[in-house]
Formats: sequence, C-alpha cells, structure tokens
Amino acid sequence: MHSDSVATAYTTVDGDFVHELEIKRSRFITYLRRVESEEQARGLIAELRKSHFDARHHCSAFILGPDRMAMRSNDDGEPSGTAGIPMLDALAKRETAPGVTDLSDIVAVVVRYFGGILLGAGGLVRAYSDSVSSALDAAPLVRRQRMRILGIDTDYVAAGKLENDLRAGGIQVLGTDYGPRLATLRVALNDENDAIEQFKDRLATLSAGAGTAENLGTEWVDLR
Repeated sequence: MHSDSVATAYTTVDGDFVHELEIKRSRFITYLRRVESEEQARGLIAELRKSHFDARHHCSAFILGPDRMAMRSNDDGEPSGTAGIPMLDALAKRETAPGVTDLSDIVAVVVRYFGGILLGAGGLVRAYSDSVSSALDAAPLVRRQRMRILGIDTDYVAAGKLENDLRAGGIQVLGTDYGPRLATLRVALNDENDAIEQFKDRLATLSAGAGTAENLGTEWVDLR
C-alpha cells in the first residue's frame, strides 16, 4: 500500500494507545490507533460507540497516507469546530522531529463523559486539543520508510552466517525464507541507486561472490 506516494518516509503511532484527562469533571478519553484506510479509522469509531455507549460524545480525526492527502474530522454533537478540527490540528501540527510534521496513518477518537460543567467554546477547543496532544506525548511512535527490498539466494549452510554479517553491518534483514533447495534472505535498503550498488559490492565481499541480489520491489518498513 502507498507505493505511489511522493513522500519516502512518515511517522505513525506504534499500535493502539489510550490516554485520559479529566477537565472540570468531564472525562476525555483519547484512543489512538494506526490505520491505513478510512474504513479502518471508522472501525475504531464504531468500536468505541459500542464500548462507550453511555458517553456523551465520540469525536474523531484521522490522517491517511504518506503524503497526508486524506484528513477528516467529526465534532459528534459538540458545537461546530470545537472538537474535530482542534483534534485534527493536534495530529497535523505534531512535530515528530525538529521542524518535521509528518504524522499520518493515524486516527484519534476522544470519548467524552460530560461532568456537568459547561466548558464554553474556547474551553472545548483547548480540552480536545490538549487531549490529543497529551496522548501523543505519551504514545509510542514509529518512523516508516519506503525501502527497496532485495532477495538474496544462498545455501542453507551459509544463510545464518550471512544474515549475522549483514545485521552486524547495519543492514535491515526482514527475514529468511527456506525453499526446497535454497534460503532467501530478504533485506531492506534505502530506495536509492547508490545505496543498492554499495550493498551489492558489500554482498559480493561477504559471500565471496556467491550471493546474488534480486529486486523484489518496494515496501513500507517500520524503522526499529
């Protein structure tokens, strides 16, 4: 997915995360989830409507795609512009590195249990914005990069040592597939010609010329 994007990297939330704030006796429970489609984002909203059926509001915002082309928000009954937009702003303007705003493939849902005290429009904007921002402060984030995937065929005996040597050299090894005659190591490299040529030279040295790399296309890979 996302293979035709202009962006070559972006940041997302690493799994599911929940965070709660209490503001003037109202409970604001923020759920963050990594998603890759509008259907998945709406799936979380639907889940929370069921599990928090007694809550007053289930406000939401999501951003999709490496290029962040899809951005949506919903006030779910709060005064127009006081919930969804502030939540979306908190996602869209989040700096994941100095000067970098690239958070995407993420949905935020804030479930509100009304505490009896009216917050006013300005108070609601702050509450929903702060709910998402404080959740992001605590949530685990992960950087995703479009990588070139190469397959390296080798015999079973050499596969283990070659994998260790590659990892020791800072190469991201995604895994090893064992076929009927050969093992295939799958590695991820920066999607740049220079990086690929340098890797092939290194592979020739490590494998004494026995290892050959086949281009398997590109994938989005979590950088760990």
